[in-house]
Amino acid sequence: MPSPHLRPPLSRRGFLTASAGTALALAPFPARAAARPCPFGRYGSPAARLTPQTRYVAPSGQGDFTTVQAAVTAATGSGWTLVIAPGTYRETVAVDVTRTEMTWLGASGDPRDVVIVYDNAAGTSKPGGGTYGTTGSATTLVQADGFTARDLTFANDWLRADHPDITGTQAVAIKVQGDRSAFHHCHFLGHQDTLYADSMALGVFARQYFAHCYAEGDVDFVFGRATAVYEHCHFRTLTRTDLSSAPYGFVFAPSTAGANPRGYLVTQSRITSEAPDAHYKLARPWVPSSDPTAHPSLTVRDTHVGPGIDAVAPYTDMSSSFPWQEQRFAEYRNTGPGAEITVPENRPQLTAVQAESATREAYLGDWTPWKGGR
Repeated sequence: MPSPHLRPPLSRRGFLTASAGTALALAPFPARAAARPCPFGRYGSPAARLTPQTRYVAPSGQGDFTTVQAAVTAATGSGWTLVIAPGTYRETVAVDVTRTEMTWLGASGDPRDVVIVYDNAAGTSKPGGGTYGTTGSATTLVQADGFTARDLTFANDWLRADHPDITGTQAVAIKVQGDRSAFHHCHFLGHQDTLYADSMALGVFARQYFAHCYAEGDVDFVFGRATAVYEHCHFRTLTRTDLSSAPYGFVFAPSTAGANPRGYLVTQSRITSEAPDAHYKLARPWVPSSDPTAHPSLTVRDTHVGPGIDAVAPYTDMSSSFPWQEQRFAEYRNTGPGAEITVPENRPQLTAVQAESATREAYLGDWTPWKGGR
């Protein structure tokens, strides 16, 4: 769960309301204000770098760069650290496969203060023709191995209500494809397809770790084929005014490759909702047209499930050709009204013996990001 010293997560709606004020607060001071405080806190400054491979980003001009993408572009090779000052960075950012072992640090220690956001959707028209598609809609794309982020918000503030003519409403905040990708105390804000935890190819079982993170959305807002562990995380489902009846959406939509023994593991987390009770499903399996052999895998254990989840029928099909009952869905020792077992056949449970292998260690192998490694 989020650290107690942090302010409550700023919702997508709250973010939209606050953005204008944040931008004003970050406007550059007049030149005569020479003694501006350093925006990088305990992480040094361009005059006192943490390491020779540390670069600083600040919209005020006090860093090496004013945009995140400019800093990434300059950081060729492996092992760079970006310290990002408080601000709203309205841009798309891509970390390609060559920029391995990169770390991004939110300078204030509070993810609400450093927001990387854009507003493309799958159906948004691209310059030169065509549309972005789901992957192309991502505000941030991370393909490199060994990526670590701390104390940052990744957001996509595209809204259906503003674009009634667009039917491709997927709008990704971040797509992560690299192996050994770790996110600590980060927020992921969007509506449909917020957090895309994936891999570079079907035969690549990318390991990802999300600790003390917050993610919100409505339709399939945590999805993809990565081997991903979500520990001490908070997932929040949003209300909808465009639908008159349930279900409003689905929290998880794994698309685990059939050859991958493990998909998504959610442990010691919580699921809450701003929507009416029982208006959300916990998950549905995604079998993409590009991989009809996918065998989606999701285990939710030791997690508090709030009343927003339909306890009677928490799972549903995305396609009748791939019923959820034939996928790898399971729960173990969950609590809360959304975890109540009223129809046992609708809530597959692990045995105690099976639960022994449903751990972060089993999923992530020799990579131990909870110890500070990468």
